[in-house]
Amino acid sequence: MYFKKLVGKKCYLSPIDVNDAKIFTEWLNDLEVTTNLTLYNSVINLEKEKEFLDNLSKDHHYSIIEIERNEVIGTCGFVDLDCINQTSEIGIFIGNKSYWNKGYGREALALLLDFGFKALNLHNVMLKVYSFNERAIKAYEKVGFKIIGRRRQALKRGIEIFDIIYMDLLYEEFYKKNGN
Repeated sequence: MYFKKLVGKKCYLSPIDVNDAKIFTEWLNDLEVTTNLTLYNSVINLEKEKEFLDNLSKDHHYSIIEIERNEVIGTCGFVDLDCINQTSEIGIFIGNKSYWNKGYGREALALLLDFGFKALNLHNVMLKVYSFNERAIKAYEKVGFKIIGRRRQALKRGIEIFDIIYMDLLYEEFYKKNGN
């Protein structure tokens, strides 16, 4: 069951429903989906995913729900939330590949960031992205993230080696780029 916590035009963010563990398990065992995630080489079974979703659901992590079909398509949330220093890291993935390259990730990210800046009093949000994930880098830049550095040759996928790019976004930069 989904609840409209943060609502956009294409999608809304709902508290995570642990009953979605089966679909998340399918996505997280699809190498095309996980190549962009840290769990690329992990073994994810249904019980492990239920436990993981249960833990995520206790904090500021949300399911991304396509608004017209009311269908879960991914997840996003804050990691290492530090209310004293007003910082956090953010993570997102769209597991349902039929929703890739259609603006759902960008909208979900904007909803989450607006909530983080206004309701959680954040000032600086950071993320990590792999250098080969150009689609995600463009989406992050559209929301207002800027590259602040890179860890060179820190990720291996198959026989290739890539950089990990660090990006961040400040409160005023987000609202300058996205309004209100």
